[in-house]
Amino acid sequence: MIKRFLGWCLALTGLCVAAGACSTESAIQKALGVRASAPVFLGYKAVSPAEIDFRFSLPVEVASLFFDPTLDVKSITGGTTVQIHLNRPAAEGERITANLLVEDEEGNTLDVLIPFRARNARLPSFTITELRIEYSKPKAEFVEIKTKNSGNLGALRLFSASISMDTPIWEFPPVEVGENEYIVIHLRSIEEGIVNETGTNLAASGGTDASPTARDFWVPGAVKLLHKTGAVFFMDQDDRIVDGVLLCEDEAGWSKKEFMRTAAELLNSQGAWIGAGGVPGPQDAVVSKGTTATRSISRREARPDTNGKEDWYITATSKASPGRPNNPEVYVP
Repeated sequence: MIKRFLGWCLALTGLCVAAGACSTESAIQKALGVRASAPVFLGYKAVSPAEIDFRFSLPVEVASLFFDPTLDVKSITGGTTVQIHLNRPAAEGERITANLLVEDEEGNTLDVLIPFRARNARLPSFTITELRIEYSKPKAEFVEIKTKNSGNLGALRLFSASISMDTPIWEFPPVEVGENEYIVIHLRSIEEGIVNETGTNLAASGGTDASPTARDFWVPGAVKLLHKTGAVFFMDQDDRIVDGVLLCEDEAGWSKKEFMRTAAELLNSQGAWIGAGGVPGPQDAVVSKGTTATRSISRREARPDTNGKEDWYITATSKASPGRPNNPEVYVP
């Protein structure tokens, strides 16, 4: 028996030497005719409110599955794409954590713990209507949007290019909104009494600039998230830009920020911002010089959206209007 074992080991060693860069693992697989590598988790997609797909490098079957909060599972289909069908749709954009234990045909297992957002199939159309990019305590920076129709904002993500092109600075929980509704995302949480208004009471939140007639949300923390040269944009669950704005304080500052070209290319590629000669440059952005905590960057709400700097202006001093129609008075340097 010992001689047989030693002979088997020498045979494997010979295989590796003959193969040059051959690994011990691959030699074992060749000798035994099995695959020793485990499946790899490749990602997920909330396909619909009642279907979630998890992708793997190899065909697998689900050994166990738990959701937090609990979801009522109707069926599970294995394969390189594991399809989970629910008896009842999850709430639009609800934050869920999935814990899957999967096994391939060779008995290799993989435990996956992944948070995700349920599919939101009812995202309303909207436009960004006002930005405050200067901070003067307790007046925090904000991004205001106005809906064009009713729907749900769950899983909608807000990005600031000067912070990250990949990680949102805000992601909406499930919240029903109506047509022509103003929503304000305040970009600091520095006061007592502030709450995210996810229900029907629009006067629930305290805090400076909270509106009793608009829906207020508050980004945790107290760091600066918007800059005078930057890009602000919203993305849906399919990484499509719903709306965005390019900002530039001066051309020299733009050229020093490499992320600005990336942001300009992204917004332009999806028709969210139009440049006069192709990819937008600093000359195509909204000029942010002159803004203050009371002079916001505001959209000309009465005119059609052209996805360009002509849609925007800086309001006169003390005329910022979070949660309300924009003041038409223009700042004159």
